[in-house]
Amino acid sequence: MASLEEDLTPGSRQSRCRKFFGKLGRLALDQWFLLGLGVVILIASQVQVPSSQLHIKQVVVTYLCVAIIFFATGCTLPTQALIKGISRWQVHLFIQIQCFLMTSAVIFGIVSACATNPHFMDGGLLVGLIFTGCVPTAISSNIVMTRKAHGNDALTVVQSALGNFLGPFITPLLVQMYIAPHAWYTDFLPESSGNYGEIYRRVFKQLGISVFMPMVVGQCLQYCFPKRIRKRSIQWMLSKLGSLSLLVIIWQTFDQAFGSNAFSSVKGNNIVFIVFISIVYFLIWLAICLATSMPWLSKRDTIAVAYCVPAKTPAMGVPLSNLMFVGLSSLQQAKIQIPMVIFQGLQISLSSLLAIYFRKWVAVEEKEDLDKQDEPGQSSVDSTVKA
Repeated sequence: MASLEEDLTPGSRQSRCRKFFGKLGRLALDQWFLLGLGVVILIASQVQVPSSQLHIKQVVVTYLCVAIIFFATGCTLPTQALIKGISRWQVHLFIQIQCFLMTSAVIFGIVSACATNPHFMDGGLLVGLIFTGCVPTAISSNIVMTRKAHGNDALTVVQSALGNFLGPFITPLLVQMYIAPHAWYTDFLPESSGNYGEIYRRVFKQLGISVFMPMVVGQCLQYCFPKRIRKRSIQWMLSKLGSLSLLVIIWQTFDQAFGSNAFSSVKGNNIVFIVFISIVYFLIWLAICLATSMPWLSKRDTIAVAYCVPAKTPAMGVPLSNLMFVGLSSLQQAKIQIPMVIFQGLQISLSSLLAIYFRKWVAVEEKEDLDKQDEPGQSSVDSTVKA
């Protein structure tokens, strides 16, 4: 009875409130990126960049923000870890097969099962879903999220760059293979133009200027001034700067989607369906890549796989869809691109939440390693071995 009265006192209630709001504040600080994601999408939905400034916006965001992320990675990523990541060809093959073949096969199966009622689903959205499964993994979000989850960011850097190098060659072939049966939802598509020279030039130029060059500069600075760069990296909070750059990239994608009236061009129940099915196939991709990675890869490597495989980049999917089907109206192009844009927002939101559990997962392994090192007999064994 006394304990019950104590619990009902104003002081105990205030203490519980302080604890609750303290936990809420810590969660908000930990997930500030997710909150920022909601803010930039809200801003993009209300105010869009004028059409006359779209090209400048796209160039600045595409090159500058991505370059900031990879420069920060080059300044903080150990060179030996990067070299080791490049040499692991078995892991590269394992991840790229899943990024292109597994993801596209799963999503084609889902589309085939769902495309039963032409009066419910818009054909452009279903083609957009297939496109989403065929495009390569993201670059910027993979790096930011892998670091946030304490995964192997060196492996993520290599896989993201490799996937986007292969994407212009593999994605069109996969898309053509899946739309070849001529289902009802592909009737509006024109013949593929097949002229990919411009997309190759654009992609490789972007990879060189915004990915490889900043990465090399960051690695050189780290090699020449290791202590000074390490100190500056902490002072300038380069990881946070990379996260802010990613938010700007996401804002640019949604600004373009809202500016083209993409979301208002389709029925509301179709948008709800796309959101639901996007969450479903993200979880399927995640479950498959985790189940196939955990038996033979370390936890840090598994986390890198979990961020590379389910991630998809509209930065390549959008221009590829425009290039492959020349002659489509802007409304039809917008419908194809909607699933990619929606999936980007959902994928980054879910990835940010997963980082909480991945950090705890890695921490358990690190704690076990420390406990083994601190075992009473361990020091004597070590001294015997050294002797």
